[in-house]
Amino acid sequence: MANHESAKKRIRRNARKSKINHSRLGRIRTILKKVEVALQSKDYDGASEAYKKAMPELMRGKNKGIFHANSVSRRLSRLNARVKALSNV
Repeated sequence: MANHESAKKRIRRNARKSKINHSRLGRIRTILKKVEVALQSKDYDGASEAYKKAMPELMRGKNKGIFHANSVSRRLSRLNARVKALSNV
C-alpha cells in the first residue's frame, strides 16, 4: 500500500484515467465494429460513412495515448483499402 501522499494521489489519478481510457476504447471499438459490419454486408455508402466517423475517433485515441501512432495509421490504411475495394464491386 502507498505510504506517501503523492503515491496515494497517483493511485487515485491512475484509477480515474483508467476508467476514462476504458470508456474511450469501448467507444472506438463500437465505431470500428460498425465499419466492419458495413464491410461485411458490402454496403459501400454505409462503410464510407462509418469510416469517416471512425477516422477522427482513432486519431483522438492516438492523441490521448490509448493507441500507438503506427498502429492507428495501419488500421486506418487497411480499413480505407477495404472500403475502396467495395467501390469497385
